[in-house]
Amino acid sequence: MSRISIAIAALGGQGGGVLSNWIVELAEANGYRAQYTAIAGVAQRTGATIYAIELFPETLIEKEGREPVLALMPVAGDVDICLASELMEAGRAVNRGIVTPDRTTLIASDHRVYAIGEKEQMGDGRLDSAQVREAIKKASKKLILFDMDAAVLETSSVISSVLFGALAGSGALPFEKKAYEDTIRKSGRAIESNLAGFNLGYQNASGAVQHKEPSCAKEICITSSPLASRIEKLPAETKVIATYGVHRLVDYQDADYAHLYLDRLEMFSDVKLKSEVAKYLALWMGFEDVIRVADLKTRHQRTEMIAHEIRSSEGQIWYGHDYFHPRFEEFTDILPAGLGRMMVGSTFIRKIMAPLFSKGRIIRPKTIFGYFILRLVANLRFMRRRTLRFQTEDKRISAWLALVKKHADKNVELAIEIAKCPRLIKGYGDTHARGINRFSRIMAEIERDEKITAEKIATLIDAALLGEKGTEFSSLIGTEEKANNDSRQGEFTWAGSS
Repeated sequence: MSRISIAIAALGGQGGGVLSNWIVELAEANGYRAQYTAIAGVAQRTGATIYAIELFPETLIEKEGREPVLALMPVAGDVDICLASELMEAGRAVNRGIVTPDRTTLIASDHRVYAIGEKEQMGDGRLDSAQVREAIKKASKKLILFDMDAAVLETSSVISSVLFGALAGSGALPFEKKAYEDTIRKSGRAIESNLAGFNLGYQNASGAVQHKEPSCAKEICITSSPLASRIEKLPAETKVIATYGVHRLVDYQDADYAHLYLDRLEMFSDVKLKSEVAKYLALWMGFEDVIRVADLKTRHQRTEMIAHEIRSSEGQIWYGHDYFHPRFEEFTDILPAGLGRMMVGSTFIRKIMAPLFSKGRIIRPKTIFGYFILRLVANLRFMRRRTLRFQTEDKRISAWLALVKKHADKNVELAIEIAKCPRLIKGYGDTHARGINRFSRIMAEIERDEKITAEKIATLIDAALLGEKGTEFSSLIGTEEKANNDSRQGEFTWAGSS
């Protein structure tokens, strides 16, 4: 009964090994025998590495005159302390039976690192964090849960030091706080930042930190008075969304483009419908083309953010490597519409230029050459309205808005569901083409079926978001879809935009 069993679940690169070593060194320096085993996972979000640590007091070994037999891996129902570096890993520990309500102190971070399976969905594929929180609360004897990733950013430390501090603050191990701090100092690595992370973790676990409730929305000001006065005339429910939309589009293009956004919003009188249109219209009008990507890659704020994340010291030289693999279509998208359309339709030109787009390239934005290339592309913003991509997207947007407007006066619920359809359009490359394809097919179905209901459109949207092959979507919409139908070459168009 004097044995202490500890399990640590950490993702690759989060310092689970460092944390394990600290615990072992802490225990051995304070009269305990320690055994440590690492059970490697597969990859960063397909399987975490599990670290198993068992501690046994040396005084009892001397008294009994024999060696203890310690486990090489966590055993369900037999773990005293479980540390998880991310919320879903805490949930997985509960699912494995590592965490039990009669025995286990669970110390976990409340932030999320999304799994590949969550991110690859066309819709919102995220698992329900609230359900996980409820499950781990019920499953553990004592739960310490807070956003350790925020603590890492605040202290420029690493999550292993925050977890170590939370372990100290929990009182689950029979060691003084100073013993933990001495362990960090003896390691000789990034002592100041690790101690800062440790102390913030300790304060959170011991209840010394008072958490403030997050505000629902940040106050935003518009510096352009004509835009500000137009926003003020909008309903209160729409005003916040429209303010973000205007900011986004001024930053994306210019004030005239933001005025066009507000012009389009004024087509609708119903408040709920206007709010839905405001959200999806702002996202669609600010579509991410190569010009936008090049602009974002070279912004000073991005450089500062990366420097903060890698904890570079003042005056330290560092370079980032950005990977680009533009397709032939991304190149023709930023050409004048007539030229781009001609090149897309020419098999000969596509074949001649294929070698230029056959492989990816690495560009370093902090070098003179890399910065010059990206800024050259970013500065094409002045001609964006004349590009093939802009004219194509603008035509689609106009056709979508016309269809929403057509039904707005007769059936506002139907119009609202049509307004939500652009949520299918996202990403780039094949993902974007697949979304446009399914969006267009739903628009065509709405035009074809005069008796279509809001419920049917909502069902079609949900089916379209389900997966890459679109089997369920095709069966619902009543048309055959082959695997290659979602490529740009097989793009479906509806009467309103053809």
